[in-house]
Amino acid sequence: MNIRLIVLPAIMLGLSGCSTIYYGAMETFGVHKRDIMVDRIKEARDTQDEAKQQFLTAMEQFKNIVNFQGGDLEDEYDKLNATLQESEDKAAAVRDRIRDVEDVSTALFDEWRAEITQYSSDTLRQASKRKYDETKGKYEELIAAMRKAESKLEPALVPLRDQVLFLKHNLNARAIAGLSGELAAVQTNVETLVRDIESSVAEADAFIASLETE
Repeated sequence: MNIRLIVLPAIMLGLSGCSTIYYGAMETFGVHKRDIMVDRIKEARDTQDEAKQQFLTAMEQFKNIVNFQGGDLEDEYDKLNATLQESEDKAAAVRDRIRDVEDVSTALFDEWRAEITQYSSDTLRQASKRKYDETKGKYEELIAAMRKAESKLEPALVPLRDQVLFLKHNLNARAIAGLSGELAAVQTNVETLVRDIESSVAEADAFIASLETE
């Protein structure tokens, strides 16, 4: 049995709360900060894409309520409320994944910058510095795109929260009719979020490709 399959999960669970110790322990098993960074960027990318789909689902369910044509209104409210909670969870997961990316990237670039000073060869030192600057620049573009998408999560959640809270105490046809004016705001915020997530996902794919082709 591969000992890494046994030990690595234990390390991840036991040391993930202390980044420095965690990264050091992982490196003893041949898993370097660069590898962890790539994995975390992929996780952040995938989580953002899942959040995009979740918010699109929430928007469609809100549209269904606004265009309610009969049936059990309380069931529709329950569905929208459950979807809102799932959207909140996805938003929290996106924030966590971005923080994870930032944590390992800071550790990686700090280590890389310190190691550049250790070269005795000017040629190698300059080559490493150029590569560092190039990679850091691409990373900064990536994290800026991730943060931009993250900043759109709360504006997309706010009107959804308001509508769910309103419906909780106003489950009647007249109240539903009054929500039609709110649909545009919900749709605009979700569409802005989706656009920024797609841009962030594209940046993640480009950054990963640049590392994997080196």
